[in-house]
Amino acid sequence: MNFELSEEHSSFRDMIRKWVDREVPKSWARKLEQDEHNYPFELWDKFTEAGFHGVGIDERYGGQGGDLYMQMILARELARSLGGLAWIWGITSFAGGKSIGVYGTPAQKEKFLPQITAGKLRAAIAFTEPGGGTDVLGALRTEGVRGDGGWILNGEKIWSSSAHVADYLLLLARTDRNVSKRHHGVSLFWVPAKSPGVKITALPKLGMRSMGSCTVHLENVFVPDDLVLGEPGNAWYMLLPTLNNERIMVAAFCLGVIDGVLEDALDYVKQRKAFGKFIGEFQALQHYIADIATWRQQVELMLLHCAWLQSNGRNAHMESSMLKVTASEYANRAADLGIQILGGMGYSAETDMQRYWRDSRLWRIGPITNEMARNVIAESLGLPRSF
Repeated sequence: MNFELSEEHSSFRDMIRKWVDREVPKSWARKLEQDEHNYPFELWDKFTEAGFHGVGIDERYGGQGGDLYMQMILARELARSLGGLAWIWGITSFAGGKSIGVYGTPAQKEKFLPQITAGKLRAAIAFTEPGGGTDVLGALRTEGVRGDGGWILNGEKIWSSSAHVADYLLLLARTDRNVSKRHHGVSLFWVPAKSPGVKITALPKLGMRSMGSCTVHLENVFVPDDLVLGEPGNAWYMLLPTLNNERIMVAAFCLGVIDGVLEDALDYVKQRKAFGKFIGEFQALQHYIADIATWRQQVELMLLHCAWLQSNGRNAHMESSMLKVTASEYANRAADLGIQILGGMGYSAETDMQRYWRDSRLWRIGPITNEMARNVIAESLGLPRSF
């Protein structure tokens, strides 16, 4: 077993870490996040200039190339400073680069991947529906019916992050209701977000504020056949392999949050004095910091293992679910302890602990709730389905 990153991956990590400290420091990330109603286009442009939108996209389409490890390294290093705003990169990377790269036809790849790489195309995910949450298929009411040369979509989506600034929506809809199993008859569409009949409304929320999350209403929205991804009716089978990638990416973001929390906690206890000495001398706070460091080590090893499994074509469904649960819960617990370590300053908007806590709280819910992920793990161990 070798848990060391390769020289190429280590160099990439060091480069990204320096870039983050120079270009997107925590103080700037706080200002972006506090500007709740304005999408941080400047942050998107920084990613474009650095070439990050092309990470994981083949060089033939103008991308930077790079394997799953590089994508996870980038996710981790961005989240150390940006927290949940790292999704500004991650959403289009997953909904655009990964999805078009995996499901797209040669013509779709030629058209859209160079635009994504160049930072000229933003994507949003439109899967979740009102009353649905993790039960994506059971709650799926958005419907696509055959039209002349395409499909006509009607329905509603919710919690579609950055949909208000997106060029395209990666959207799931039912196209056949006469099926024996609910995962049959589901299709994946690449919907132009400014299409007639699309109405997007902002939703206020706890964290990741300036990124924006939205409801998406679709009324007789026409999508041509050349914007269907993969074979109509078989979307769920296509999506399953990429779900592992999404959970691994979320875990990498969580690990970056733990990095940021530990970094800030250590700095603070070495500078803050109480009762005549530095608070880093207090045993209780040392234990908190030791716990955070231990959680980080566990998540990092699990992340490396899952990335190895996925990169080598191994089945990583159970492991990626375990990773997502562990990473999200440890990240949120670490941020909570970070607030406790900083005391009143941890609760203040002048520091990052409260931002890390608010952002990491979402990852215990999405893209799959930790309760549902535990069901998946138990079922993978041979227990009967509990839902």
